[in-house]
Amino acid sequence: MAQRVRTRRHVAARTSSAPQAGPAARPEARRAGRMNGAQALVEALRREGVEVLFGHPGGASLPIYDALYDAEGIRHILVRHEQVAAHAAVGYARASGRVGVCTATSGPGATNLVTGITDAMMDSAPIVAITGQVPRPVIGNDAFQEADVTGITMPITKYNTLVMRAVDIPRAVHQAFYLARTGRPGPVLVDIPRDVSQELCEPEFPDEIAIPGYRPVTDGSPNQIASALEALAGAQRPIIYAGGGIISAGASAELTALAERTRIPVALTLMGKGAMDETHPLCLSMLGMHGSVYANYAINDADVILAVGVRFDDRVTGRLKDFAPRARFIHIDIDPAEIGKNKPAHIPIVGDARRVLAVMAAQARAPQIDAWWKQINEWRERYPFRYRQREDRVSHQHVCDLLNRLTGGRAIVTTDVGQHQMWMAQWYKCREPRTFITSGGLGAMGFGFPAAMGAKFGCPDKEVIAVVGDGGFMMTIQDLITAAEHGLSLPIFVLNNNALGMVRQWQTFFYRGRLSASVLRNPDFARLGEAFGCRGIRVERPEQVEPALRAALETEGIPCVVDILCDPEENCLPMIPSGQSIAEMILDE
Repeated sequence: MAQRVRTRRHVAARTSSAPQAGPAARPEARRAGRMNGAQALVEALRREGVEVLFGHPGGASLPIYDALYDAEGIRHILVRHEQVAAHAAVGYARASGRVGVCTATSGPGATNLVTGITDAMMDSAPIVAITGQVPRPVIGNDAFQEADVTGITMPITKYNTLVMRAVDIPRAVHQAFYLARTGRPGPVLVDIPRDVSQELCEPEFPDEIAIPGYRPVTDGSPNQIASALEALAGAQRPIIYAGGGIISAGASAELTALAERTRIPVALTLMGKGAMDETHPLCLSMLGMHGSVYANYAINDADVILAVGVRFDDRVTGRLKDFAPRARFIHIDIDPAEIGKNKPAHIPIVGDARRVLAVMAAQARAPQIDAWWKQINEWRERYPFRYRQREDRVSHQHVCDLLNRLTGGRAIVTTDVGQHQMWMAQWYKCREPRTFITSGGLGAMGFGFPAAMGAKFGCPDKEVIAVVGDGGFMMTIQDLITAAEHGLSLPIFVLNNNALGMVRQWQTFFYRGRLSASVLRNPDFARLGEAFGCRGIRVERPEQVEPALRAALETEGIPCVVDILCDPEENCLPMIPSGQSIAEMILDE
């Protein structure tokens, strides 16, 4: 749906000759009832309810930043790298449920947003990215700091647009926010040439929006819903496979109601953590590559699978042809492109998860599944998550287990990517939706800490904690200064094993232990945190873990970096090897 970039000649020919307005012209423009494009942009953002904007200025975005200087009600957070701006916008969106906003200048500023935009696309996070662009007359001429950002981001945005007239900015912004938050949420990019930001106009700010061809289906087919209910009622080994679409749709209550009415067990994806209270007896926790053995065994042996808000990604299914080979699939998703993409759907239902599940919960009949629950409970008892805390080395899992107990599973947790991500997913039992924020589809290292900042700005009254690995933390560590500058009460727990842990684990298991470029030399993260103006705590022995965690969680008005030296040889299990089946799951070493 992204707007294709015009040819160089075509774009250059459309350059406007309208009068330009720099800072000196602004007061006159206001008296005349006119404003420049940048002012129109800021006013459009204000009307969309934007309160926080993450960004970094540059030449092509200077008019925008000049307008932000006078903006009331919009708080700009200056990050030290544009990737952080995009990740923070995602964390803000996923924690708060509102659209996250980030901005960057042209060229390298815009391209530095790409990783965060891709993450938002993969994990269906509603963000709007606003980029400056070089002036219209030089677009396509390889001007200084020029990059074809609409072309670059075409595959990784839900929609993008290059705005060529100042008067069109309010409609472009209104459309961007509408597209970002409706249907399947996702990122939208608005690219604005510098001279368009300076161009005077008399803008109109639309309240309504109509986009031909974009009409997401929200109500599922009654006939298909009836077929799904019949299949579930007659099932002997049913299971609900729930993902991030439940959280995006705000369908947690409906999911729980359906499960309780039918007693059908629920397995959650990594992105679906928190879609159901994970301490609920009907919840089987996370399934997939590093999921619970009992959830994986259950879905593999199921005869009817109700898949809601999931995309049957490879980290859940393993080898597709061997995934749940005896099951009939009911697939509910608001994005019709996902249904049947990876696994054929016997009963497809296109619609909003909340609406569809509400109908199903009201009409469902409970199947007879006592024998099924007996089998599941046997698996639960035989194959729980477990770890061994040695006397001389800190176990990563012990830290994750303690964090779960100390917060009661109610804090907003962000993670980076790797072993610690999977251990937190295993041991942190989310009680509520929007409390587990991680880079699922893209698996972007460097995500966890910026996302925590975004979540804290979006939910300042909630407890937010970041759990990161030493490898990923180093990728965005410079913005500790941003967290300190704004006095964020933000504990950052670094599970430090001096390695790219998941890479080391794969090299150990599948590459004959040849550790190529996976061992790290790290700084003292606690002292480095202090250099940035944070509190720093270093943990070297098991008995130091709980006091350090408690101290960090009680620290107010300043970030706290806890450098926890963990067992460098600990592996994340269970594990389904990439491309293999559940039958080939590695249970222990």
